[in-house]
Amino acid sequence: MSRIESLFTELRKTGRKAFMPFVTAGDPDLDFTADAIRELDRRGCSICEVGIPYSDPIADGPVIQASYTRALARKIKLGEILDMLGTVSQQVKMPLVTMVSYAIVYRHGLKQYVADAKAAGVAGAIVPDLLVEESQELAAICQEAHFSLIQLATPTTPRERALRIAQASTGFLYYVSVTGITGERTELPPTLVEKVGWLRTQTDLPICIGFGISTPQHVKLLAPVADGLIVGSAIVRRIAEAATRPRDTVLRDVSEYAASLLAALP
Repeated sequence: MSRIESLFTELRKTGRKAFMPFVTAGDPDLDFTADAIRELDRRGCSICEVGIPYSDPIADGPVIQASYTRALARKIKLGEILDMLGTVSQQVKMPLVTMVSYAIVYRHGLKQYVADAKAAGVAGAIVPDLLVEESQELAAICQEAHFSLIQLATPTTPRERALRIAQASTGFLYYVSVTGITGERTELPPTLVEKVGWLRTQTDLPICIGFGISTPQHVKLLAPVADGLIVGSAIVRRIAEAATRPRDTVLRDVSEYAASLLAALP
């Protein structure tokens, strides 16, 4: 059983839901990324998604795209990110997963990426541009390493395909709440709860919802049908202010914002 599978087993036993923040590795720099991960862990977050900067992200909105651009401008390297994660993973309780383009994994080497990420204490990978039809090789490598391979379903994914994606995923299924790109939203689709609720009856795999979640009201709406909630752009936008505001102040703002969403979970 992977660390992520163990986490959701424990959460389900107590009726709790996972809160999963997203941070971009290297924005504004790797030291701040490490500080943010430690602070989010201290607040009681369940899993932290760490975005590996990529020049051509598939579904990321302008806030996360801009953070990737800033990190890449600093010439950040995958090895440096993994070195940072190797240190911080030993200092936090929550598992870490990478949000990483398949192009990066492929260029690094599938077996090598999984081995290096696991050696750095990373528990799994979300690969948003990996089609389920093409995921068998990486899935087999991840399974052998007890490393979660998390795949995505969307509101427009046909039901039969969504079930296939769930069957091919380990750790949890990432359910995209809206059609389009990441970003904060004032409202979520009215059919979201129904669609996730149906999928919940079809699979035992934990389902975590991301894209557009940014308020305690969103958390309260979705928590009854989800096993976890993912928040990215709202956190990345706050972290971006570290370029112009005192870092301690920004870190406190991020921490207090995460606490407000955690407080809305059952």
